[in-house]
Amino acid sequence: MKSKLQVSFILPRTGEWPSGGLRIVYEHANHLARRGHNVTVVHPARLAVNPTPLDYLKNAVRYAQRKIDGRYTPGAWISIDPGVRLTCAPSLTERFLPDGDAIVATAWQTAEWVQRCSPRKGRRFYLIQHLETWNGPEERVFATWKAPLKKIVPSKWLAEIAHGLGETALYIPYGLDLKAFQRTIPSEDRSGNQLMMLYHLAEWKGSADGLEALSLVRQKVPDVRVALFGVPPRPAALPPWIDYYQSPSPALLRELYNKTAIFVAPSRTEGWGLPACEAMLCGAALAATDVDGHREFAVDGQTALTCPARSPNLLAENILRLIRDQAFRIELARKGYDYVRQFSWERASSSFEAALFADV
Repeated sequence: MKSKLQVSFILPRTGEWPSGGLRIVYEHANHLARRGHNVTVVHPARLAVNPTPLDYLKNAVRYAQRKIDGRYTPGAWISIDPGVRLTCAPSLTERFLPDGDAIVATAWQTAEWVQRCSPRKGRRFYLIQHLETWNGPEERVFATWKAPLKKIVPSKWLAEIAHGLGETALYIPYGLDLKAFQRTIPSEDRSGNQLMMLYHLAEWKGSADGLEALSLVRQKVPDVRVALFGVPPRPAALPPWIDYYQSPSPALLRELYNKTAIFVAPSRTEGWGLPACEAMLCGAALAATDVDGHREFAVDGQTALTCPARSPNLLAENILRLIRDQAFRIELARKGYDYVRQFSWERASSSFEAALFADV
């Protein structure tokens, strides 16, 4: 029987706003706790890329606020196992991090801190979920890839980047919640003109491309309906034929997925692409860009229809094909559903646990 481990995950921010990257970390923490390990998730009050004296004051103020209002935790957007300890830290200096057997950096900013930790904090790991040059200086981001941390990646393209840098990375695909995301409405019973897409402010998420493609689709199919969801408030310029859901609850999100015939994933790059997989689990056909992380589950003509990124016209053509060919849409949705069910959290958690025990 394996002994219990003391494991800490170090997040780059507080958890009150939903995010796919944070969701993955919380789920790893949940499943390790259910396997009997002692797990802590550390939330820094605030991390600045190039901190100034004013930033240290802001950190202190934000830390005090979050300790009082408790809003460093994720709240209702994800359930946290009672065995997971959630903490808020004024900074990621070592004295605010728990001692243990393993410490896991979860973003490039946290890797800069974790690589300096003493052995008291445990063996040092780095869960790399994306090439994060989109939110940090390229030289510092790549420096963390070369840091003396054991790297874990969810996508093959990230493993290839590590290999190109002369590093090794353990490939552990994400897990999906197969119980939370299920088909409740058969794909064949859905209106083919019901579409859905994630709206995100980050340019690399391709929301502008997706909205342009959807507008092109509506020119051909005037009665198309779109459900858009995201964390920001409804964009002011959004047309009335697009319904917008700000931070929907897990139950509402599952309901929306189950009404959707076609899920649109327009990212220009992607670490993985959780919403697309969740929609596929709920029986939606996928129209996606052919980019890095999407290739983990989007196989053109087999589990999805794909096109190059930044190509709204081609994305619109794929959406229109799925709208007009109901039999093909239903078959693609079925194959996609069957394919993504291999990504269970039981498999992902077992692999992650094994990595933590390696060399023990």
